[in-house]
Amino acid sequence: MTGMSSIVKTVTRWVSPFIFAFGIYIALTGHLTPGGGFPGGVIIAGCFILLTLAYGKETTFGLFNLESSAVTDSLAALAFLCMGFLGYVFGGGFFNNFIQSGFPGTSFRLLSGGNMPIINLAIGLKVGASLFAVFAYLALFRAIEED
Repeated sequence: MTGMSSIVKTVTRWVSPFIFAFGIYIALTGHLTPGGGFPGGVIIAGCFILLTLAYGKETTFGLFNLESSAVTDSLAALAFLCMGFLGYVFGGGFFNNFIQSGFPGTSFRLLSGGNMPIINLAIGLKVGASLFAVFAYLALFRAIEED
């Protein structure tokens, strides 16, 4: 039997979707509240690390393995660079807010940040995938001992 006890597995199964959704929420609302891409990505990585610790690496790697982590990391970096390139294309620079909205930075309006939620989400996915890959490599090379 891999992983931890059935109680830990059950609680992890119930809580992990909320942790993942909270990480996405923190990344998307970083232009309105404290947070952003990096803390959202850390929370997303923490969700997958929790799943790995509770169920074992074989089960978690069936969901999100090193290959999918590398692909997510690369696609998130590409999305970030595309947003910057589009900022230059539409004039103004790397972080030019080319997605215009009627309420710039208005509280409780997710779409008021223009392109910042997209940039924050890209950073969050990149950080989440990178931190999970670091954890996975440490677990794979036995730097982190399992019971």
